[in-house]
Amino acid sequence: MASTTYATGKRKSAVAKVWLKAGSGKIIVNGMDLNTWLGGHEAIKLKVVQPLLVTKQESLVDIKAVTLGGGYSAQAEALRHGISRALAALDLQFRKALKPEGLLTRDSRTVERKKYGRRKARRSPQFSKR
Repeated sequence: MASTTYATGKRKSAVAKVWLKAGSGKIIVNGMDLNTWLGGHEAIKLKVVQPLLVTKQESLVDIKAVTLGGGYSAQAEALRHGISRALAALDLQFRKALKPEGLLTRDSRTVERKKYGRRKARRSPQFSKR
């Protein structure tokens, strides 16, 4: 395994910078371990470790990540994307396992911009007949 593999993951306006290296399975996000960072959000924690479970690397690699922008859910999905990209860069076999699960695809849905003459992106002002 290479000394350290770097990848960037994105989702909405959240960005995750991920460094992956051989180790014992520790995940450090913004200087905190995964349980401290996400608290009691078990479903979101499972999303973060999904690429590790698919490639069976959960106890073989250490992950250090920095996330910024967006909310914690978007940051977690950006982290998942970054971990997937780092694993794919590490080994071609991992890419073959991650691709069918849709873990290498960047979710491009972002907030639509507000248009002039509208209250929000699509919401019109209330119509008044009189």
